[in-house]
Amino acid sequence: MVTLKDIATLCNVSVATVSRALNGQSDVNGATAKRIRRIAQEMGYLPNAAARALKTNRSYNIGILYEDEIHHEYFSLLINSIRNAAEKKGYDITFLHKSTNTTYYEHAKYRGLDGVVILQAAFHSPEIIQLAGSDLPCVAIDYEYECCSCVISDHPSSMSQLVRYAFDKGHRKIAFVHGQAGYITEQRVNAFYKACAALGLTVPDAYIRPAAYHDPGSASRETKFLLSLDDKPSCIFYADDYSCLGAITQLERTGLSIPDDISIAGYDGIMLSTVLRPKLTTYRQDVQKKGETAIALLIESIEAPADQRPVRIVTVSGSLQPGGTL
Repeated sequence: MVTLKDIATLCNVSVATVSRALNGQSDVNGATAKRIRRIAQEMGYLPNAAARALKTNRSYNIGILYEDEIHHEYFSLLINSIRNAAEKKGYDITFLHKSTNTTYYEHAKYRGLDGVVILQAAFHSPEIIQLAGSDLPCVAIDYEYECCSCVISDHPSSMSQLVRYAFDKGHRKIAFVHGQAGYITEQRVNAFYKACAALGLTVPDAYIRPAAYHDPGSASRETKFLLSLDDKPSCIFYADDYSCLGAITQLERTGLSIPDDISIAGYDGIMLSTVLRPKLTTYRQDVQKKGETAIALLIESIEAPADQRPVRIVTVSGSLQPGGTL
């Protein structure tokens, strides 16, 4: 088994220098570090995770808390971004599952996790609040806690861009089929109302319709309701791109053409939005930046003394993705 001492002897440097070079520390000369890493690879050196954990008091393992099944492309892309960002920093990823006998916090401590990204959960539940406010470094995505850092989507900007784009296309009757009740839905609906008010648009109560995220069936049902109104909207926003499939199906049943008879827009900017014909107008979330930011904030918290961990709220913006449906 190749050791750090073996590499140090061959490179004619100290063991400490080898350790710092292999861990990517910047205080080692660039050429020297590159040579050390090359020789270590040629010698077949493999770092010992257990030894590193004993030395640093870290497991270099980060948990992802995601309570639902992963079937939404947006969350799949976000998880990939988190994983890639963590791996670049030398961390592994473990999914933190709910146990019948322990809380999330207890399970995370049992698994020896250095920190947790709270990605998708009942954010207001006592168990999640306990985890977010514990001594274990945490970062929440799309929910704000006072006790840990958070990465937040720019809901005001996203809805403002969508409403302004529809307004500039001549639409004055804009409806919104949003997702199920929760923090994100509340933020988007409020932002939608503010964006419309800023342009002098009146939004009838009947234009705000509850559905479910990633559910074409409920989107289709609410589209049918909107089309039954005497004063129909000329444009409908949906909670996510996938839900637009239900809208498109319902509109086709009624013989309406997109965008000639009615316009639609989605949210997230997943691959589906680019392959639909016509191409879907949507708001593309920057999932790569959100994942990278979450990991950067979490590692910052992990590396800080327990009584000096920073709490930061970072807003990540996306961009409007124009298409042929609006």
